[in-house]
Amino acid sequence: MKTKNTDDYRDAVMTHLMYIKEKVDANFEHLERVNGRLNRAENDIARMKAIGVTLFTMLTIAISLVGVLT
Repeated sequence: MKTKNTDDYRDAVMTHLMYIKEKVDANFEHLERVNGRLNRAENDIARMKAIGVTLFTMLTIAISLVGVLT
């Protein structure tokens, strides 16, 4: 048998649960934006590393050729 206190308690719990759900959804959206920025930054770093390795390899080959040809 339901009493007024039980109904009030359920209403209060549902209100708190809805508030928590809103905050979790907001945090999820923010986390997706942060992850997108982080992925972009990681891709930029990988691109810079690839360029550095390529330049280093080309310089090493050029210096080696100069040494071999002289």
